[in-house]
Amino acid sequence: MNIENYWKATLAQDADTMRTFFHRDAYVNWHNTNEHFAVEDFLRANCEYPGKWDGEIERTIQTGDLLICVVHVFSTDGKLSFHVTSFLKIKEGKITSIDEYWGEDGQAPQWRIDQQIGTPIS
Repeated sequence: MNIENYWKATLAQDADTMRTFFHRDAYVNWHNTNEHFAVEDFLRANCEYPGKWDGEIERTIQTGDLLICVVHVFSTDGKLSFHVTSFLKIKEGKITSIDEYWGEDGQAPQWRIDQQIGTPIS
């Protein structure tokens, strides 16, 4: 399983290439929106999502058959930015399931800024 190639296809919204990474009975859960997808529905949700996308893998960890990755995903027009944490179960080199958690990037809430709690990461 080449996670870089998977994300390259995902960001390019290339359903045909994405499909090659999945077991036939795989599924994807987007926990933030309480959605469960079979592979074909996931491909539709991803590839029909409006806009053009790019991104970069920031971190990966593999333990046994679980691959965890954090990816910065952003629109090519610079208007939207997200971080996604994906937990991919891998069997025989193919994805059997993904549990993903998406968060929109943005500024800290005003109350924390006002209270001077925390500092910028970078």
